[in-house]
Amino acid sequence: MAYAGGRSRRTRDNGRGAPDRVPMLDAVADRLGDLRKRWGRDLWPVPCVLVPGMFGTRPAGADQVDWSRAPDVGAYLLVIVAAAAMAAHRRRPEVTLLVAGAAVVTYLLVGYPFGPILVALPLAAFGVAHAWPVRRAVTWNAALCLAAITAGGVRFGAEVFSGDALEHLAGAGATVLVIAAPTAIGAALRIRQESEAGLRAAHARRAVSEERLRMAQELHDSVGHGLAVIAMQAGVALHVLDREPGKVRASLEAIRDASRQSLDSLRAELQVLRSPDAGTDGSAAPRRPASGVGDLAVLAERVRAGGLAVEIDVQVAELPAEIDQGVHHIVQESLTNTLRHGAARHASVRVWIELGAVHVDVSDDGTAASTGEPSSGMGISGMRSRAAKLNGELSAGPAPNGGFTVRARLPLPPGSLGETATKARTTRGASDAQPDAEPGEVTGSPP
Repeated sequence: MAYAGGRSRRTRDNGRGAPDRVPMLDAVADRLGDLRKRWGRDLWPVPCVLVPGMFGTRPAGADQVDWSRAPDVGAYLLVIVAAAAMAAHRRRPEVTLLVAGAAVVTYLLVGYPFGPILVALPLAAFGVAHAWPVRRAVTWNAALCLAAITAGGVRFGAEVFSGDALEHLAGAGATVLVIAAPTAIGAALRIRQESEAGLRAAHARRAVSEERLRMAQELHDSVGHGLAVIAMQAGVALHVLDREPGKVRASLEAIRDASRQSLDSLRAELQVLRSPDAGTDGSAAPRRPASGVGDLAVLAERVRAGGLAVEIDVQVAELPAEIDQGVHHIVQESLTNTLRHGAARHASVRVWIELGAVHVDVSDDGTAASTGEPSSGMGISGMRSRAAKLNGELSAGPAPNGGFTVRARLPLPPGSLGETATKARTTRGASDAQPDAEPGEVTGSPP
C-alpha cells in the first residue's frame, strides 16, 4: 500500500519490483472490444452519411447553381444532424426516422442542392423495416417518402405543373424506389431472423422433449426394475417366513440393495432436473455413471436374487458408449418384464457381434407369450425406441417353443468392429451353478 497526497493506491508486485498492470490492460482491451462491436453493429451508418455529406455536398452543388442555393453552414449543420440520428437506428429507429427525415426535408425546403445527405433516407427506412413489423414499418416509411416528395414539390412550386412535370414525376418515382427498396430488404432480413429464431426455439423445445422422454425411459428402466425385484423378494419372504426364517434375511438384503440402487437412479435424474447447467464453466450437472455391458453380471445377480435363474453369455469387448448403454437397458428391461409378467423360472441372455452389429437375445420359459402382457407395456415400446435411435431394430414376441424372446440388432459405427474383435471376451455369469439349483440360484451355462 503506497500513500501519496492522502490517497491510497493499491498495486500488485509481479516479483520483479514493478507493479502488475495486466488487469488494467485487460480492462482497456475489453472496453475497446466492446466499442468495436458496437461500432460494427450500431454506428456504421453514421460515417455513411457524415463523410460524403461533409466532403461531397459542395461538389454536388457545382452543377446546380442555376436553381439551388449554395451550401453554407446551415447545410453542413443539417448533414451533421442527419448523421448523428443514424446512431440510434437499432435501439430507437423512430428517432432516426423522424430526425433524419426532418433534416432532409428542411434541407430540400431551404433550397440546398441535391447531395449526399439524401443517403440518410434509405438508411433510416432500412432501420425501421429491420426493427419493426412489416405493416408498421411500411406506414412510417410511406410517410417519410410522402414528406420527401412534398418537400420537393413545394420547393419547385409551379415548375411541377409546367412542361418539366415529367422530370419531377421521375424524381418522385426515384424517391419512392430509394425508400421502398431498403424497406423490402429490411423486412426480408427481419422475417428471416424471426424464422431462424423460431426454428432454434423449436429445436430447443424438441431437445427438451427428447430429454424428458429419455429421463422417463431411464426411470422406467431402473426404478421399474428395482421395484420388480423388491416385489418378487417380498413375495419370497412372505412365502418362507414361517418355514425358513433364515431365507427371509437374504430376501430383505436383496430388497435393501434393489431399493438403494433405484433411489440412486432417481436422485441422479432429479439432480439433472434441478440443475441442468450446473457449473460456471458450462459443464453439465453431475450424473451417475451409465451402466453398460460390463454391468450385466451385476444385473443378473440382482435378478437371480429375485427368484429367476439367469444364464449370461457375453461375447463382446468395449463398445461405443451409446451402444454399450443401449445393450444394458434392453437386457435390463427384458429381464424386468420376465420378473413382472412372465412367471418364468429360467432366462438366458446372449450378446455377441456378427456382421458389423451387436446382437442381443433375451429368452425365458415363462407364460407371458400366451397372455401378451409384456408387449403392451411401456417397456417394449421404450426398447424399440432406444434401438431405433441407435439405427437398430428390435423384435419381441412368443418363442416357437414357448416363453418369450426379445432380439435386438444394433449396428456398430465404422472402425469400432476391429477393436472389438481383437479384445473379445466371453463372460458366463452362471458357469459355477449346480444342476439341481432352485429358482433364485444359478443353473449353469448352456454348452
